[in-house]
Amino acid sequence: MTRTLILGGARSGKSTRAEQLLAEHPDVLYVATGGSRAGDADWAARVALHRERRPAGWRTAETCDLDVVLADGSDPAPVLIDCLGLWLTHVMDRAGAWDDGDWARFAEASVTERCTELADAVRLTSRRVVLVSNEVGLGVVPATASGRRFRDALGRLNMAVAEAADQVLLVVAGQVMTVKDVRKIRPATGDPTPGADW
Repeated sequence: MTRTLILGGARSGKSTRAEQLLAEHPDVLYVATGGSRAGDADWAARVALHRERRPAGWRTAETCDLDVVLADGSDPAPVLIDCLGLWLTHVMDRAGAWDDGDWARFAEASVTERCTELADAVRLTSRRVVLVSNEVGLGVVPATASGRRFRDALGRLNMAVAEAADQVLLVVAGQVMTVKDVRKIRPATGDPTPGADW
């Protein structure tokens, strides 16, 4: 199995579970998509906590060029990407997606194209990859148009990446539930194997 998507709400334990999946690997490329936020002490503390939790041998790359990372066949190390929600925020910022007029004119098409490219990169990668994303379908409906736009875009991105993944896990209160696992599907019929834990 090479491609795993882990979904969960805020503070659900999804990042910790993602790290546990790769804990046996001495060399992991941890791709942080959040970047730095000057003057935000709380954000700096969260980043520091994440770094302290990782094994000493793991490498960190702060980048949103995820398709480049996934296509890099010269690095055999597994990849942990945390998280797709922050990546999407970056993509929407660059596209001007928060303005209603720009969204209608060109930003929606730009964001959709980038999300499709990422899902394709996940599907085609030869690297072991674990991706972390926020599950946005269980919360309240955002009060603003831009909030609903982000929720909808992340929901569609999660679906596209889940389709490309071999395994999809949902973390709730630190507990992991299997949503998809291609090992439990019969190739000929698509029916679950007898006794499969669905």
